[in-house]
Amino acid sequence: AAPRWDPQPLAYQELQSERTEVPASRLLEETALGRPGSRDSAGCGELVWVGEPVVFGRADSIAGKYGVWMKDPEPVPPFTRETTWRVDTVGTEVRQLFQYEAAEQLARGYPAKVHILPRPLESTGAVIYRGGLFFQPRRSRAVARYDLQGETITAEREIPGAGFHGQYPYSWGGYTDIDLAVDETGLWVIYSTDKARGAIVLSKLNPETLEIQQTWETNIRKRGVANSFVICGTLYTVSSYSAPNATINYAYDTVTGTSRALSIPFENRFRYLSMLDYNPAERQLFAWDSFNMVTYPVRLSQQ
Repeated sequence: AAPRWDPQPLAYQELQSERTEVPASRLLEETALGRPGSRDSAGCGELVWVGEPVVFGRADSIAGKYGVWMKDPEPVPPFTRETTWRVDTVGTEVRQLFQYEAAEQLARGYPAKVHILPRPLESTGAVIYRGGLFFQPRRSRAVARYDLQGETITAEREIPGAGFHGQYPYSWGGYTDIDLAVDETGLWVIYSTDKARGAIVLSKLNPETLEIQQTWETNIRKRGVANSFVICGTLYTVSSYSAPNATINYAYDTVTGTSRALSIPFENRFRYLSMLDYNPAERQLFAWDSFNMVTYPVRLSQQ
């Protein structure tokens, strides 16, 4: 029988009402970036513009109010860059990973396959990278790698001191304490700790073993931002998950260890942003905005 969705998670995961933001002036930009850069940091630069969202699909049940969808920027056969993945994350036992041949199939709603994860997943922080789903198992401060071909968990590791299950979420709640990200340089985890007093901590992970290779502590509170992502080794945060005219409001550069305030316009078209990730192969942001799976074109400065 189909699981009966408990409506409670909707209530307890949505933490904060927000004040409306004053719209930032719109940048006059017509075209998105053309060809993506190669796999290394070629073509890297600073984020200067985010375009309007393009809708790829819409969830058709309450389970899809928030979730995560993604493509692998460095796929392992038999999967390709077109293979598209999705998890609806409302509910307490989130185990279904939907696989689609392409984003167009996602739009029609028929998965090629449904993977049942060995462990339930917590929230919307998961990513797909190099043939694995990287996710936070429910009620743990660990990160796990699920092998998409072997359909087993091949690595799992605790993130020392990381808050979990509602200690340091993003402003919308949703147990978004531990958020994974991929950029041109590899795999990252975004979280906070008691030691950092709620500020965002960023660690680079080995994608095979999940060992932490290096860690940076920023000076922006995780609960104070709606979401974040990494491009070319720089962490960016979004000001609001519900204001229609939000901004990319902060950047932390891991190369120089410096941060700066930004005001790049960012549109929450459907007013409920629960997931935001960068795909370095497509040079686009993937997002989940109140039942809608969307992408945003981005432009980077020429270095």
